[in-house]
Amino acid sequence: MGMASCASQPRDVVGVVLGFARTLRAAGVGASPDRVEAMLSAVAALDVLDATAVYWAGRLTLCAGPDDLDRYDAAFAAYFGGETPRRSTATAQTPPRVAATAPLEQGAGAGAEGEDPSDLAVAASGDEVLRHRDVADLTPAEREQLRRLFALVRPAAPMRRARRRRPAPHGSVHPARTVRRALRDGGEVTRLLRRRARPRPRRVVLLVDVSGSMSPYADALLRFAHAAVRARPASTEVFTIGTRLTRVTREMRLRDPDRALAASGEAIPDWSGGTRLGEVLKAFLDRWGQRGTARGAVVVVCSDGWERGSPDLLREQMARLRRLAHAVVWVNPHKGRSGYEPLTGGMQAALPSVDAFVSGHSLAAFEELSGVISRA
Repeated sequence: MGMASCASQPRDVVGVVLGFARTLRAAGVGASPDRVEAMLSAVAALDVLDATAVYWAGRLTLCAGPDDLDRYDAAFAAYFGGETPRRSTATAQTPPRVAATAPLEQGAGAGAEGEDPSDLAVAASGDEVLRHRDVADLTPAEREQLRRLFALVRPAAPMRRARRRRPAPHGSVHPARTVRRALRDGGEVTRLLRRRARPRPRRVVLLVDVSGSMSPYADALLRFAHAAVRARPASTEVFTIGTRLTRVTREMRLRDPDRALAASGEAIPDWSGGTRLGEVLKAFLDRWGQRGTARGAVVVVCSDGWERGSPDLLREQMARLRRLAHAVVWVNPHKGRSGYEPLTGGMQAALPSVDAFVSGHSLAAFEELSGVISRA
């Protein structure tokens, strides 16, 4: 990338664009250096606070062809934590041409016509098979490919009814506003003004086991947690559990998933250590749960249930958590294996207080988990 282009941009803008380009490449969009430089040049002439302008600047410069558009939309929404801006009616008649802003790479645009449909079908079939593969059994290359697919995961948040009601076209009549409106109209009621409670996102708390027995799945679980935080940063909390409790919500709010996981790894003192679920859960409830973090929330415990401490303590703390939380979801990667039965002491102690017991061993399982959370 040209130094002059980078020097003319504020440092934080350049960092955001470079992080977005890494997310795009993880999602399968080329986003080559010359295209990133073209986006930096485009952003220099735009208002960087205008999400629509930034969206179209990136779409016109970073995408090489039609196959990149859906991945770009998903990655944009995941990285910037909002809905993808939509094309205005004024531009709907004339879709923009990518070649008008950035020339296609050799063989990327016109070459798409020469791609063998059977190759695309094989690639799509490979992705579908990979979605159902156990994360612990993947090769390094397959893990890298799975990370690209994780960039497209955007968990939906559970919703709850708010106590405050707001003006709405439908709902119960708002007497005070209706009377005030009638007084302005000379005392005649010409219209009934209504109000209704609008749903608000319910807090989601993820407790991710990073002990030695969970090391094959820790990276995937933390990437899912990162996607959840990026989707709802104000209502999602992430803690790691092992021999200690560590809050990593701030690190997970970084846009780039690799940077977020690297920062979390530096903050976690007990990575690949032992497991004391009962003691750590008690520490979470004493410090955070009773103060409101777990109260009325959907709490997701990601662990295989191996417990070095007392199962009785874990049973007691799980019952305490169940009384505070709206719902408790337990994610055990081993549940996805054929013939699995929850026979460990930790799982036997925890299951009576669990509302949903799901697997977390593959990308498809994480998509299922997202649905369980949103319906809780």
